[in-house]
Amino acid sequence: MAKKRRERSPSGIKLAQPDRSGPSKQTLLDMAMQRGLFDQAQKKQEENEKAKRAARKAAGAKNEDDNEEEEEDEDAKLPPTVERILETLLWTVSLSMLHFTLDVLVQHQYSIDRIVWPKVWVRTGQAFLVFSALFYTFHAHASEPNILPGLPKRFQPILRQAIFFVTSIWAGCYLIHITNTVSYLAVMKQAPSVGCLWVWSVIELDLPWAVLSLAGAGSFLWAKGYGIK
Repeated sequence: MAKKRRERSPSGIKLAQPDRSGPSKQTLLDMAMQRGLFDQAQKKQEENEKAKRAARKAAGAKNEDDNEEEEEDEDAKLPPTVERILETLLWTVSLSMLHFTLDVLVQHQYSIDRIVWPKVWVRTGQAFLVFSALFYTFHAHASEPNILPGLPKRFQPILRQAIFFVTSIWAGCYLIHITNTVSYLAVMKQAPSVGCLWVWSVIELDLPWAVLSLAGAGSFLWAKGYGIK
């Protein structure tokens, strides 16, 4: 049988005052103060704060530099209308030089007399003016993406591709037709302009439509039984 624990009366415990005297040995606080740990921690904290302030200052300076660069880029960017005019001039000069080359080649092939260079240059200038107006109107550009006002924007590229596709088919077939059927004088007068229009139309088309237009011209050549002169 378990013995009952003898309970001790609280009145039997002797009361005494706590020891309020200081520690007799060196404490951790004293050791930390002797080694200067508090000073080191405060110095480390100050260094961290300085590093944070320097980082914030550098980040602010970088953001200011980025903003200045963006402003400079925006200032250096040409207006959309000017970009469109410069692009038109670049392409039109190239097409005019192509017209000049085709004109010289056609005259060299068909003409019995020597080439009249002043007339060649006049026709090149006329081609430059015509192609400038056409390119400025129909070439896609961010400043003026719409060909037909009022037509929704999503249909504008489709309309542009349709125009160039029909033009490329017509120009290719017509060029093949005149070089095989009409007189050399008509070929000399029409072939350079029609050839440039054909090349430009094919360049403006997306790759599948360009291949399809060339296939259409090839089919016309085969169906009519024409040869390539």
